[in-house]
Amino acid sequence: MYIPAHFNESRPAELHRLMAEHPLGALVTQGRSGLDANHLPFELDPKAGPQGTLRAHVARANPLCQDVKNGAEVLVIFRAEDAYISPSWYPSKQAFHKQVPTWNYRVVHAHGRITVIDDEKYLRGVLARLTRVHEATQPVPWKMGDAPKDYLDERLKALVGIEVEITRLEGKFKLSQNREPQDRSSAGEALKRQGNTALGQAMLDAIRASPS
Repeated sequence: MYIPAHFNESRPAELHRLMAEHPLGALVTQGRSGLDANHLPFELDPKAGPQGTLRAHVARANPLCQDVKNGAEVLVIFRAEDAYISPSWYPSKQAFHKQVPTWNYRVVHAHGRITVIDDEKYLRGVLARLTRVHEATQPVPWKMGDAPKDYLDERLKALVGIEVEITRLEGKFKLSQNREPQDRSSAGEALKRQGNTALGQAMLDAIRASPS
């Protein structure tokens, strides 16, 4: 990924935060059948290994299970909010007319080594933790024990676990850091008015975090 210095985000805590808040990752693999991508909800364990470990599950019928060898290098892409940025939002455009459109976004690339784990206990643990996290906002959270045992056992037979040991993290937080503060602030507020509150606020927070 091309990362100009002003868009680089290398703080592990911030990269882990984005991954945890936007857990649907694109798992990119290179197997016998060529390039493939699977979109999976991942569990991040930041304390497992130097860079953290990702865990998920796939259908047993997924060709990934046969095409990719354990230990193969893979890439998991996590993407947060994104938006088009109009040059009309920059005060400097009104004065100099030397601005062009762009697109802002926040992404994390997690490089690592994959392992397919065909173990029911491991799989149950991954599913239980994912369910607990994502059901937490529900009035009556669903749990695996709510499903009939024979039904759940049958469903589990159709799945396998996967684990990605992260070896390298890259973060690109493109928040108009190459613009003047007044342009960045104006664009951030414009996004918030349009309803893209998360990205707009991220742009404003980045201004405050910039060295004075």
